[in-house]
Amino acid sequence: MTAPPLTADAVAQPTLAEAVGGLLAQLEAQPHGQVSTSVYETGRLVADTPWVAGHPQRLAYLLAEQGDDGSWGPAGGYALVPTASAVQALLASLVRADPPDPAGPDRAAVAAAATRGLLALIRCLGDGTALPDTPAADLIVPTLAARIDADLVALAGDPAMTGAPAALPRVDRRRADAVDALLAGGRPVPSKLWHAYEVLGPAAAARAEIDPIEGAVGASPAATAVWLSHRGTEDRAARSYLDAVVARHGGPVPCCAPITVFERSWTLATLARAGVPVRPGARLVAELVAALGPDGAATGPGLPADADTTSTTLYALARLGHPVDPASLLRYDLGSHFCTWQGEDGQSITTNAHVLEALGWHARYTTDGAARYAARVRSLAGWLREAQQPDGLWVDRWHASPFYATYCAVSALAGHAPPEVAHAAIDRAVDRILATQREDGGWGRWSTTTEETAYAVQILLGGGRPIRPEMTAAVRRAFGQLLVDRVDHPPLWHDKDLYAPILIVRAAVIAARKLAHAAVSTFNQALPAARQAGTGSGMITTA
Repeated sequence: MTAPPLTADAVAQPTLAEAVGGLLAQLEAQPHGQVSTSVYETGRLVADTPWVAGHPQRLAYLLAEQGDDGSWGPAGGYALVPTASAVQALLASLVRADPPDPAGPDRAAVAAAATRGLLALIRCLGDGTALPDTPAADLIVPTLAARIDADLVALAGDPAMTGAPAALPRVDRRRADAVDALLAGGRPVPSKLWHAYEVLGPAAAARAEIDPIEGAVGASPAATAVWLSHRGTEDRAARSYLDAVVARHGGPVPCCAPITVFERSWTLATLARAGVPVRPGARLVAELVAALGPDGAATGPGLPADADTTSTTLYALARLGHPVDPASLLRYDLGSHFCTWQGEDGQSITTNAHVLEALGWHARYTTDGAARYAARVRSLAGWLREAQQPDGLWVDRWHASPFYATYCAVSALAGHAPPEVAHAAIDRAVDRILATQREDGGWGRWSTTTEETAYAVQILLGGGRPIRPEMTAAVRRAFGQLLVDRVDHPPLWHDKDLYAPILIVRAAVIAARKLAHAAVSTFNQALPAARQAGTGSGMITTA
């Protein structure tokens, strides 16, 4: 795609204001949040709760989402979880002999898709690709593999499954067996596991500590649906939650719903970070403040509070002129860095970048903030710099793209790290961004996306470093990608499978457009003096 002519008026301020106004209106009008549907989560409803409204539409959705190679999801290890879920769901439908429905596919189509999916799943399990660090993947894959093998036994001899393999390769069950033992023994388990209740088995049904919040178990439609099945009695709040999620998406469901605090805090923080004027209503601000309890804020109902959501909410409120003391973040301080939640396996770059912003803002702008947080800010900035990859980028456990993690790290270091810590690290990141721009002007891990291009542009222009000519030229080449007005975005964010938080991504694109407009205006205003000196190359008005 060739970039259109770029002028300083390409993103006029009224257009920016309209875009922000539309975004804020949606945040308030749809507080449950806007998030893409999930093959994994939809497959669990097809397999376990066909009685939920929209079952034929979910079956049709699974077939429509299958790739040409028989798998579901993007390349490599990211295909494993959604493919396992879709395959097991289709096999479960065949074992049950679901009656035909005009809104769904026929039995032959389901069997053909299941057979192709099985072959793709065997390739995924056997190619040696590492399993991505998505939530509960080490529980989901072995649990679904065992169910698939059982379904294949039940379907042995079925003419519709001619050519299908008889079993899957052996799968590592150590983590799943350990969790099964905890549940069977009545011992405590981390509350975050309720987000994946649907794969925990019957032993989870006896756990008295599971109490739906706003009708949701672990902020998950699949977890809530299977919990309802295990109870055997109606829970009106849970059923109402589930029916509402299904109705909003026409049958298929997302992995996490609602995402109210997550969507609002990330959207507002993203816009404020880029200097985009934003004035949310008093009610929205008050609800964000109310979401911060003693342990901070949680992404969704039934999920534990975490440092990532807490720090982003704190930062967004501070930038909006409503600062809240960030003492709740200290519960996640491990000394060297901050955990996303207590007992976390691994560590998160983006969580620590967001913590650095929240504490850094309070250290700089509140009366006693420097005394309370400045030392911790300096130490955390050093940790973040040391986590930079040799190629100049950062990678993270909550997003598939290094461009997102790098944007978060660069923004935090630029705003709150000493120059001797920030500048060299940011320059390395900028050099890598310049080197990885695609021929079409955009950026992306697998292919160019508007979202990743927005992060790359913000790395180039939002790092507080001098804007070199090659950086401005790269922004010019990228501008056409930022003008693509998508109603959907490729899923890149980590949950049980990949998803896209639609409004958060739109906010990133709006922020990038705003920075690009400012950079081009500054460049063009400087040209008359440059021409007098004999160094000007002309206005940036053409691609």
